[in-house]
Amino acid sequence: MQNQSPPARDAAPGLSRAPPNQDEIRAQLERILSSHEFPKVGRSAAFLTYVTEEALAGRSERIKGYSIAIEVFKRREGFKQDDPVVRIEAGRLRRTLERYYLVAGQNDPIRIDIPKGGYAPSFVWNEEAPASSDGRLATLRQRLQKLTPFGIGAGIMLGVVMAALAASAYLLPIGLGSTSQGSIEEGPTLVVAPFANLGDGPQAALYTAGLTEELLTALPRFKEIRVFGRETSKSLPSGVEASQVRGELGARFLLAGGVRVSGDRIRVTARLLDTENDEILWSQTYDDDIKSGDLFGIQSDVANKVASAVAQPYGIMAQADVSNPPPDDLGAYACTLSFYGYRAELSATRHLDVRQCLEGAVARYPSFATAWAMLSIIYLDEDRFRFNPNTNGSPPIDRSLQAARRAVQQDPDNTRAHQALMTALFFHQEVAEALHVGEQALATNPNDTELLGEFGTRVAMSGEWQRGAELLDRALALNPGGGYYHGTRALAAYMLHDGETAVIEIKQANLQKFPLFHAVAAVIYVNAGMMDDARREASSFDAMRPDFIPNVVAELKARNFRPADRARLIADIRKAGLPASDEVQASMLWQSQGSAVLVPR
Repeated sequence: MQNQSPPARDAAPGLSRAPPNQDEIRAQLERILSSHEFPKVGRSAAFLTYVTEEALAGRSERIKGYSIAIEVFKRREGFKQDDPVVRIEAGRLRRTLERYYLVAGQNDPIRIDIPKGGYAPSFVWNEEAPASSDGRLATLRQRLQKLTPFGIGAGIMLGVVMAALAASAYLLPIGLGSTSQGSIEEGPTLVVAPFANLGDGPQAALYTAGLTEELLTALPRFKEIRVFGRETSKSLPSGVEASQVRGELGARFLLAGGVRVSGDRIRVTARLLDTENDEILWSQTYDDDIKSGDLFGIQSDVANKVASAVAQPYGIMAQADVSNPPPDDLGAYACTLSFYGYRAELSATRHLDVRQCLEGAVARYPSFATAWAMLSIIYLDEDRFRFNPNTNGSPPIDRSLQAARRAVQQDPDNTRAHQALMTALFFHQEVAEALHVGEQALATNPNDTELLGEFGTRVAMSGEWQRGAELLDRALALNPGGGYYHGTRALAAYMLHDGETAVIEIKQANLQKFPLFHAVAAVIYVNAGMMDDARREASSFDAMRPDFIPNVVAELKARNFRPADRARLIADIRKAGLPASDEVQASMLWQSQGSAVLVPR
């Protein structure tokens, strides 16, 4: 039995070599674990050892997420499968093994992999690895061996290609020609430690446990992050060290805190730590009076505030990843960061880069709902902003709606998917349905500032300026840096005859690379009597979008604005120096249709 061969993938056609035996596989396992390319922190070593030994013992069919959670992560019996701890670690282990065989293990005799779709390992001779996304280098090595006799130059050239391919496989967000159906494992990972009970009595204990539970409900609604589940949280002490979380779970971030109840007063402290260096990235204190509200209402409110600050698209975790990307950020998650960077700038150049990145991401991961949602918005921007229109294919508005529906189909609970569907429907002239989708999405996750800002924009531009302004105020209170939403809030203030707020907000928007920003600024400055500024902004807009004014009626009909709102704005844009090309026709349009308006979409 000692040398009995474990189940292995079929050998390559034409090869009669016997599969690796147990001793050879164990020697390869030791070679991997002792390599400096294999991480010495986290549970990767224990994970790989466990699944390998189970397979060698003939128990591959018993290697499930539940058994790994119990044996590797020491979870209690009754572990619930909604805790993603095993799935997250499996994704990290797959990337670690891929990197190992790209670098230190290129010439190892045996390849150990964890194929997607399960956790049972496969064992093959390295030269027999299939030419898939994680086996293509083996094929190149075979070609290199065949080329070498024909000259050193050919071998060196192919060696350079191999090096470039290895780098791309490790660094680029998409695979070369890969259409894997695998799940997205990249993205920031967060562990919520049980909040410490710093008070006295059963009420304090109840509130503390409830707050941790509320956080574990609110945080997973943000689909751009990965949150370890309740079982993982319960297994940790309230004062767990960041280094322990990094070492045992490999999570990038730790959310911890404490609750003090004294008499009628409650104080909650929360902090987010980077487990790589134990740095406190964010901290906040929340005080409340039990007499002023329901205990559970206060608990829920605090949890939502913490979740919004930490996990929202422009929150603390996203900012940390932008300034210091995690070392295992090798895949499609990079595209989501690029998308938010584009949204903060709204330039044609970044639009093209993000579109290419997201198209590659969904080609590699067809089930990645968040990427489909972002791609829907990017496609829409080809039409509404005239950014890099792709004329090879269906109209961008149709592609946008198709991508949004694909996102919702892949993940019906994904906030970004519903945001994309709402926006695509709005510009597909299905305004009532769009706002209905937005209402439902907001009820599901009321703390997502990207959704709040977009929904507020759609509500305002459909004519409900006051409600739209209130929604935008909520979004900006949670995320003051949203330039695009400062711009739409400025327009709402203008329409509500609040000129002072309009000027303040448009200056905070400051989207110099975004053409329609200058149009909105022009009408606001006209209304404020700042005529030099108004003419400058109007001139900038006309230089960036010379096609807009000649087609003003068609452009504005697509934006679903009420005729009464158009009349006021067209008058001010004309004062800024941008009349329609046919002034007589424009005058007739004002009288018959209530005029038009230049606004961002």
